[in-house]
Amino acid sequence: MRSIAIRDELTDEWKKRGVKERIEYAILTAEISKATFGLTLSEYKEVNGLKRQNLRDHMNDLELIFSMLGEASTTKIARVKDAKGFIENKEAAVEGGNVAGIARKELEKKTSENIVTSENYLPEKKTIKLKGN
Repeated sequence: MRSIAIRDELTDEWKKRGVKERIEYAILTAEISKATFGLTLSEYKEVNGLKRQNLRDHMNDLELIFSMLGEASTTKIARVKDAKGFIENKEAAVEGGNVAGIARKELEKKTSENIVTSENYLPEKKTIKLKGN
């Protein structure tokens, strides 16, 4: 729930700051992801073997935490710098993603484990067999 709230706060902030086009939101989101994880969202989905599914639904706790850190950092940086328009918000997105990326790399160094894995954390739906079938 908090992950969604942080994302909503970010997109509301972008809207207030002059980001208008849907493609601009996608580009800014990709910049945060690339700086946080070293992967764009489409590359990240590919690692997880996802097609149309929501990537966030398939992330483990740490992946969600770093995503949230990148988005919350971007929101804070955009406000402090009073970013206006797409270009300035893109700079804030890269900077916010870098905050999360540095934290991710530091944890990976301390644990010798990658945060991004191909594991899927959304339980698969179980089919129910009807009697007589």
